[in-house]
Amino acid sequence: MLEALLILLGYVLGSVPTGILVGRACGVDVRKVGSGNIGTANVMRAAGKGAAALTMLGDMLKGIIPVVAARALGEGPWVLAAVALAAVAGHCWPVFLRFRGGKGVATGAGTSIALVPAVGLGMFALWWVVALASRYTSLAAIVVTVVSPFAFWLTGQPLPYVLYTLVGGTAVLWRHRENARALLRGTERKFGGRPGGGG
Repeated sequence: MLEALLILLGYVLGSVPTGILVGRACGVDVRKVGSGNIGTANVMRAAGKGAAALTMLGDMLKGIIPVVAARALGEGPWVLAAVALAAVAGHCWPVFLRFRGGKGVATGAGTSIALVPAVGLGMFALWWVVALASRYTSLAAIVVTVVSPFAFWLTGQPLPYVLYTLVGGTAVLWRHRENARALLRGTERKFGGRPGGGG
């Protein structure tokens, strides 16, 4: 029963639309700007860097909090992985937005940091390196999503964590399928650019 409640908590927290809440506080509906996505990149286009930073932090906390709570209650790797996956699913398919959410990158980063801080922070650093070097947040997300399972596996993490990165990563890649096509076509917007790109 406790395990089910923790998984539900992960999904509900993941469903909180941070980007929309931050956008509203700034007087803008991020769904009507740029790509219409509720994630950090589009919030930056709609409301600036400060709002984007708050959105990223909030989305990461949606992944960190439920996993940390589950660990504090003594749950093992399988439950922690399930809670992490629920948080990412909540962000991508939030109950509060009729299951039309974001792409799961920041929330996924939060869960990875909560599961294994050293590996999660390493993947977060890799995201920043690729994003700053290429100025494509979508490319950074795709790279990290592909690398993460190997990073968890090669550092000897529990099987449930490796499986989580595979399943959760598949969801994130699916949410980035249009961005991937745009990258291949050379039409993807760089972050900080004008409205219209993915984010």
